[in-house]
Amino acid sequence: MAHFEKRGTKWRAQVSWYDEQGKRCFKVKQGFLTKSAARKWANEMEVAKDDNQISNQDPIFAEYFKDWYETYKAPGTTNGTKNRYKQIYKLLTEYFGKTKLSKVTRHQYQEFMNQYGENHVKGTVYKTNGSINSSIKDALAEGLIRTNFAERINLTWNNERTRKVDYLNFDQVQKLKESLLDGIKPSYISRYMLLTIIYTGMRPGEIRVLTRHDINFDDHTIHISKSWDYDNNKIIDYDSDEINKETKNRSSTRVIKVDQNLLDILSQLKSNNHERLFIDPDGKIPTSGAVNKVLRKQLKKLNISKENFHFHSLRHTHVAMLLFKGVSLYSISKRLGHSNMSITANTYAYMLDELKQKSDQQIVNILDEI
Repeated sequence: MAHFEKRGTKWRAQVSWYDEQGKRCFKVKQGFLTKSAARKWANEMEVAKDDNQISNQDPIFAEYFKDWYETYKAPGTTNGTKNRYKQIYKLLTEYFGKTKLSKVTRHQYQEFMNQYGENHVKGTVYKTNGSINSSIKDALAEGLIRTNFAERINLTWNNERTRKVDYLNFDQVQKLKESLLDGIKPSYISRYMLLTIIYTGMRPGEIRVLTRHDINFDDHTIHISKSWDYDNNKIIDYDSDEINKETKNRSSTRVIKVDQNLLDILSQLKSNNHERLFIDPDGKIPTSGAVNKVLRKQLKKLNISKENFHFHSLRHTHVAMLLFKGVSLYSISKRLGHSNMSITANTYAYMLDELKQKSDQQIVNILDEI
């Protein structure tokens, strides 16, 4: 039963309950202007008690986030992901200090994200807010707070710092493909890796660990179930119970369709007599640096000037070809192994804007013919 007390001009409310061990717990809130306001809060707590969504704990916002990511997110993730969570914790500590979780308002959080967005690109802003929002949803489920202050936030970012995705146009891709095939032989492993990313859009780490058993030459498919962890120098099995079962890992496991041209190219590597597809005569798989060196050499040979263009950029090029040839964003997202279409749309927003402009002009041309 709730207890109310007036202290000066403000009201104080207290509710109590017994936990699973039979210990009596209390939750107190004060500063209400009227008794009816205090009673409204107490009624909400009574409902929360019935739903087992009440707690007398009120941790510091930043410390709760730290405990949350170390417990639920850090195990099994790459060093890069862990460092991103650590950076968010540092930001929360600097901005909110020792503010309790229950004291953070939607207005305060909006101001925090506004300030953060002034110096960060769109993708970073979305990732940061997404991680914080996930932790607050769990805090809500645990009964630590009654509302999610990170929901319905207006996200802004610095467009000037947003780097446009770089890619080759269709003519440049054709020239690069022909150049890579010119004089190719099974010992030129980096060339085969570059051709594979052009044809498939796979992640470089996924290509690096591809085996001949992953390719079905009859069905024209490639089964992608693993990648190379560059941080820890080991293979990540997307289906393994040893890694954190994040959405990304589940969606990354996929089967993609490929054409006969790529299969004919990859069949040349059978002479290497090794389970790993891309392995040189010394039994080594080329590093990203080695592949990038071959790519830069090829681009220079073709007089294609692309500053900072690298192995992963050809994944973007694959997407560009599909988009501008009319393939749906949903199909592309599935092919890339993204967990949802919004990730694809955010990553390739620049391309989508270009495509919209092209479509708008097509509409105008059609209207002109009426």
